[in-house]
Amino acid sequence: MAKTAEEVADAMFALVKDSFGLKKLKPGDLIKAMKEVYGDEVDKKLCKEAIKLLVNSGRCVYTYFGGSFLEIPHKEGAAND
Repeated sequence: MAKTAEEVADAMFALVKDSFGLKKLKPGDLIKAMKEVYGDEVDKKLCKEAIKLLVNSGRCVYTYFGGSFLEIPHKEGAAND
């Protein structure tokens, strides 16, 4: 059964959330991980659509540190928490 972009986006968000503060993930890392988990049920186009959903919904943001990474957005004033 083929996966939907929403299902893939949820799985990607879980990976980004689990790696928060430990490792920055590139979009390519997420695509590779989804192919390992779901095999032929996902393709690169579906994964890119899922990444777009994450960014457009505000669940993830792109950051740039010598390359593009996907991260959970930082809260304003987080240093004060």
